[in-house]
Amino acid sequence: MTTDSGVGPGGSGSEGDVADAGGLPAGWGRATLGELCQPIEKALPTELGRSTFQYIDIGSVDPSTLSVVRAVETEADAAPSRARQLLRHGDTVFSTVRPYLRKIAWIPEEFDGEIASTGFCVLRAGEAIDRRFLFHLVSSSSFISRVVEKQRGVSYPAVRERDVLEIEVPVPPLAEQHRIVAKLDEQLANIATGMVAVQAALTSSDVLKHQITGGGACGGFDGIDRFPALIEPADVDDGTLPDLPAGWQWRRLEEIADVVGGVTKDSKKQSNPEYVEVPYLRVANVQRGQILLDRVETIRVPAKKAESLKLEVGDVLLNEGGDRDKLGRGWVWEGQIENCIHQNHVFRARITGDALDPRLLAWHANAFGKNWCDRNGKQTVNLASISLRRIKLLPIPVPPRSVQEDLVKSIESRLAEVEAARQMAQEVSRQGENLRGALLHAAFTGSLVAQDPDDEPASALLDRIRAQRAAGSKPARRKRASRTTAPAAPQASGRPVPSGTQETLPL
Repeated sequence: MTTDSGVGPGGSGSEGDVADAGGLPAGWGRATLGELCQPIEKALPTELGRSTFQYIDIGSVDPSTLSVVRAVETEADAAPSRARQLLRHGDTVFSTVRPYLRKIAWIPEEFDGEIASTGFCVLRAGEAIDRRFLFHLVSSSSFISRVVEKQRGVSYPAVRERDVLEIEVPVPPLAEQHRIVAKLDEQLANIATGMVAVQAALTSSDVLKHQITGGGACGGFDGIDRFPALIEPADVDDGTLPDLPAGWQWRRLEEIADVVGGVTKDSKKQSNPEYVEVPYLRVANVQRGQILLDRVETIRVPAKKAESLKLEVGDVLLNEGGDRDKLGRGWVWEGQIENCIHQNHVFRARITGDALDPRLLAWHANAFGKNWCDRNGKQTVNLASISLRRIKLLPIPVPPRSVQEDLVKSIESRLAEVEAARQMAQEVSRQGENLRGALLHAAFTGSLVAQDPDDEPASALLDRIRAQRAAGSKPARRKRASRTTAPAAPQASGRPVPSGTQETLPL
């Protein structure tokens, strides 16, 4: 902190100048959120005299930007039962439901007077706390960790609003809060700008990887002459097939690979003592360009079935069902687990002889095959799928064997360059998150901005508010909107201090 002695933020001539006995900087106080926040209006949408409203629920909030990114235009007489919290510009909302505790947002002016789900705790700053200071405080890791501790329930863990309001937080003088907010808003905006650029770089890297693998497997890269190549018609929609370099040809998958379906799990036979237990891969394990093995389940099957479906190095696994964008995605099995098989929603394509490098097949399936499977698959209410008969007819570009090795090396070299750039962007992203955390920590420990001994101490303002509340006839309560009139503007009086043990936000 800057003083006449020239000491910068976070230090002074003596510890007594900057901290009280409880470790707070000079002039700071403590209060519960219940003391610092105003009551909000509760209202059914039909009570507001409006036919429609903007509904903000958990899905409306982007935790990466701490903002409302969408709201649902809703008819008042068809409103969800949880739509009953009237919002004001400057409110802070955060989800009280696990696993969405980082769904935190600042309410901009455009959503003033709209409705939020009761899945949010809505905090409205009173006269002792700057509303942006409150928002930044609530979005800090220290605050979120205290909220996590207060979760209750097993099947539907959540945090009660009254428990949140008991959390005690550090409160700087109001003038210092304004200075902290100005500095935070400036610095966090710079970080946010950088993070947007980082995210754009990560997105571009994904697109580039897709172009490299899909384009490389389907004819190499730019600068190569290409010519129309025909394929024997089949009972499928091939769309328009790309031209291929000289010497390449289109073949059906069944012409170059043995394609089979996997095992269907029969729970009734899992206790059969004559069956053998083996690991098996599900749709969740077979991703686009990788095999995830963090969770591999086992299944009991006849020994002959286990032997016939046992995966070999070089097998290409392709998804048969799931969400529509999962059809045909896959990768090459590298023998990571012994005696592993695959379920019926995963196809196995085993290349015949040396007709094609398995990586070229997988890259092609993840690019061209994605749209082809979408056209030739089928959709039920909850599941998309493509049949074994149809996946066998997937068109595959087959280059001369003499060029395949160099082509694979060229693709992998380019992918390595993209991956190196991606890792660099991810590191910058981590640094941005760390910097954001450090800024918030500095803000709430008194080391972000200069302190001014002429600021009115927070304790003085808090004492006046407490005295005014004690002098009132009844503590303020959350207001219910009238059924005949729109809700009045929120009062300046604070929330009541809830009973029970107060929790302190660590400095």
